[in-house]
Amino acid sequence: MRFIFVKLHRPPTGNIALLLRTRDCFPTLAPRSRWPRGQWDESARLPGRPDLHRGSSVGAVVEVAPELDEVRAAEVIGSFCLATDLAIGLPFEHGLQSTLVAMRLAERMGVDAAAAKQTYYGCLLVWAGCTTDAEISSELFADGALLKYFNPVIFGSPAETLAGIMKALADPDSPPLVRAVRGAARLPGAVRGHQRHIVAMCEVAEMLCERLGMRRDVRDLVRGFTARWDSKGTPRDLGGEQLPIALRILHVATDATFQCLLGGTDHVLRLIRDRSGKAFDPDVVAVLAEGIADIFAFDDSGSVWAEMLAREPGETLMLRGAEVDRALAAMGDFADLVSSYFIGHSAAVAQLAGAAAARLNLAPRDVVSVRRAALVHDLGRVAVATSVWNKPTALTADEWEHVRLHAYHTERVLSRSAALTKLGSIAGTHHERLDGSGYHRGVTAPSLAMPARLLAVADAYRTMIEPRPHRAARSPEGAARVLAEAASAGRIDPDAVAAVLGAAGAAVPRMARPAGLTDREAQVISLVAKGLQTKQVGHRLGISAKTADRHLQNAYAKIGVSTRAAAALFAMQYGLTSWGELPIPDTGQRS
Repeated sequence: MRFIFVKLHRPPTGNIALLLRTRDCFPTLAPRSRWPRGQWDESARLPGRPDLHRGSSVGAVVEVAPELDEVRAAEVIGSFCLATDLAIGLPFEHGLQSTLVAMRLAERMGVDAAAAKQTYYGCLLVWAGCTTDAEISSELFADGALLKYFNPVIFGSPAETLAGIMKALADPDSPPLVRAVRGAARLPGAVRGHQRHIVAMCEVAEMLCERLGMRRDVRDLVRGFTARWDSKGTPRDLGGEQLPIALRILHVATDATFQCLLGGTDHVLRLIRDRSGKAFDPDVVAVLAEGIADIFAFDDSGSVWAEMLAREPGETLMLRGAEVDRALAAMGDFADLVSSYFIGHSAAVAQLAGAAAARLNLAPRDVVSVRRAALVHDLGRVAVATSVWNKPTALTADEWEHVRLHAYHTERVLSRSAALTKLGSIAGTHHERLDGSGYHRGVTAPSLAMPARLLAVADAYRTMIEPRPHRAARSPEGAARVLAEAASAGRIDPDAVAAVLGAAGAAVPRMARPAGLTDREAQVISLVAKGLQTKQVGHRLGISAKTADRHLQNAYAKIGVSTRAAAALFAMQYGLTSWGELPIPDTGQRS
C-alpha cells in the first residue's frame, strides 16, 4: 500500500509532518516511478483544507504493508489447534498444553533443533484431520462416544482398542443386552470404516499442514501419527527407532495429557508404563516418569498461550502475503469438512464478500480483512455436533443454542492471537443483524461496521443458494428477493445487499484444471466431494457408474489421494465446488 509524507506549513507552529494514504488524498499524483523518494511535489493540494495549501509540500513515497501481511505462523497454527480442541470435544487449550508437555520432554531429552521444531508444530497440528468423515462418525456413534470410549485406548492393545470401538457403538440409553447385540452387529462395519477413516484423516491432516506452511518433515510426522513403537500401528512395517524422535515424543505427550484429564498424574504414570515398549518408546516414558511433576506443572487459572508462543524453537516462522490467505483458507476448509452440505462454503463466502467490499470501494486493508474474516467465519461450526448440522427436521431449543454459539466459538478461537483478533471480531458477527435480531450478541447497527455487514449478507446469500438437510437450495433470484425484503425491514444493510448481489452476478473466467484434471474428472471430484456415491455421480452426469468410477480413480491418481475426504479438501482448495441441485428434499425453512 502506498503512503506519502506531507509537510504542512501552518503558522505559528511551523512545519509538521502527516502520513496520508495516497489513494484517498492525492489520487492525481504521478506514479512512484516518476516521483523519486525524497522529491517534493509543490503542486499537491490537501483536499478539504485550503488553509493548509500555502507553503505545503508533498513527497517521499512510503510502502506500508497491508494489515496482516505478515503473521507469525505459531499464532495461526495455535488458533487452529484451539479449533481442533472444540472439534474433538476437549477443553479449550488442551492441545496447547499437550504441546508444552511435548516441548518439556524434548528439552529434557536434548533433541536437536530440527527435531524440536518438528515436535512443536507436529504436536500443535496432530489433530488437523479430526473433522474428516465427521458425517460417517455421527451416523455410527453417539455424540461424545468416541471421546469417552475410544480416545482413552488409541494407544492401548488391539483388544482394548476393539473394546473401545464396541462401547462407542452401543446406544447408551438402551438396556445392556440390547447395547451388546447392537454393538456386535455393527462392529465389523465400524472396524472397516475406522481403518478408512484413519487413512483419510492422515491424508487430510498432511494436506492441511502443507497449506499452513509446514515443512515436509512436519507433514510426514502428522501423517505417520498412527505408527507405534512395537510396529503394530499403521504402517505395520514401521516401528522402534525407525520412528522419528519427534513422533515418539508426540505419542507420549498427547496420550499422557489426555489421560491426565481422566485421572491425574498417578493414572498417567500407571498407563504409560503399561504401554512402554508397546505403543511408546521406553526412553521417552522414562523421561516423563522421572520429571512428571514439573512436566505437568500448569496454572489452571491462566492461559498457556503466551508460553506456547515462547516455546517455539529456533527462528520464528512467519507467514507472508499469500501464505496468510492459504493458511486461513485451510482453516475454513477444516471447518467445512464437518458436513458435505458445507463443502466449499467458506471459500465461496470469502470470494463473494471480498468482491462486494471492492465494489463498495472500501480501503484495501478492509477488503483484505473482510475476505480473510470470511475464510474463517464458520470455524466455530466444529464445536457443534455434526448430527445437529445434518438434522433434517426442526432443531430443539437446546440444539438451537449450540448453533447460535458457533459464531461465539469462532471469535474465541481467533481471540488468543493478537494478529487474528480483528479478523475474529468481524467473523464473529456474521449472524448479527442491524435490528438486534441476530446472534450471538444481538447487537444493533451502531456496533456493526461495513465489513461486518458485508460478511453477514455474503454468508446469508451463499447459505440460501446452497442445499441444507432440511431444505433444497434456493435460486439466486429467490435469495435476492429474501435479502431485499430483509433490507427493507431494516435487518441488513441495503448497500451491502446491492454490493453482494452485484458481485454474485459477475462472470467467472474459465481456468485450467489443477493437477491436470480433465473437465469430466473435475466434475466427478466435485460431486463426490459433496457426498454423492459413484452411481449417483453417473446418473447426474448421464454416464454409467463404471465410467464414473474410472474417472474417479484417474482423478485420485492425479491428485495423489485415495479417499473422498482428501478429494473434498482438494476440491475446496482449488475451487472445484460449485453447488448444483442435490437430491435433498425440502422439509423446512431453516436457513
